[in-house]
Order: sequence, then C-alpha cells, then structure tokens
Amino acid sequence: MSAFTIRSVRHEDLDSCHRLESCCFPPAEAASRENIAVRIARFPEAFLVAEAAGLVIGHVNCGATGKDDITDEAFKGLTGHDPAGRNLVVFSLATAPPWRGQGVASALMARLVASARAQGRGRVLLLCKDHLKDFYQGLGFADGGPSASTHGGAAWREMRLNLD
Repeated sequence: MSAFTIRSVRHEDLDSCHRLESCCFPPAEAASRENIAVRIARFPEAFLVAEAAGLVIGHVNCGATGKDDITDEAFKGLTGHDPAGRNLVVFSLATAPPWRGQGVASALMARLVASARAQGRGRVLLLCKDHLKDFYQGLGFADGGPSASTHGGAAWREMRLNLD
C-alpha cells in the first residue's frame, strides 16, 4: 500500500464518503448521504478524510455539544449541534477494507484529538461496539460502559477521552 495523507473534507468528497460509510457499516447504522452532506456543510472543521492516490480511503466526522449524553439520534443529523460546544462527539470512523490495519483509523483519530485540543475542547466522546473497545482504549479513551443507545438495533459502549 502507498502512503496516505489526512486533510479536511471538501464538498466534492460527499459521494466518496457516502460510499465508504455504506461499505463499512450495516445499512441500519450507516449515515445517510443527506446526513453526511449536512456534516460536511455545517461542521467541516471536524470532518477529516484520509486520501491515497486521489481516493478517499478513510474518514472521521463529529458534531459538537455541551452535553455529556451522546445517545440522541437527532444529533447525528446535527440537530442541537453547537460549534462552540465543549465536547466533540464522533459519529463515524471508517476505513476502506483494503486499508484496514495500515494505521489509517489511528492517524485520523490522532489528528482529530490534536485538533480538539488546539480548539480548547474538553472531551472527545463516541459510541463503539464491544469488539472495538480495546482499539479506542489504545488511543487513550476510557470505557464508560454500556450505552443506552440502540442506534441501528445494536449494543454500544460509551468511550470518553478527557482533553483537560
């Protein structure tokens, strides 16, 4: 595999990000094209893509809030999003299957966390499946236990990274 770069999302990345989201998540969990478009338009500073040879091979995107409860489904469409919110909430971290195990997801998260710190955010919050708990703990996140979220009919864990 060749090297990859990380950059801010651009409007023309919409279809690539939607295809990536669709291949990485079950249909009930994947963000719609419309939600991805809203995230790009309303909060591009917290939407990063990994690119190799001109192709989007990974992405991470977030919303911001002052709340600690991250189970609100409407928030995924940025309803209640507060760009000045103390917490970033990761909606999606996705890596194209051929690039998994190459450090793409870790690099995206490292860049996101560095940006959150530079912006003076207090925490990065996310929900993950049980099998990803160790991955996020390896990035410094603490396990907050089972979540009340039932997004996509799945069971989730709350993960938190304090930036203070």
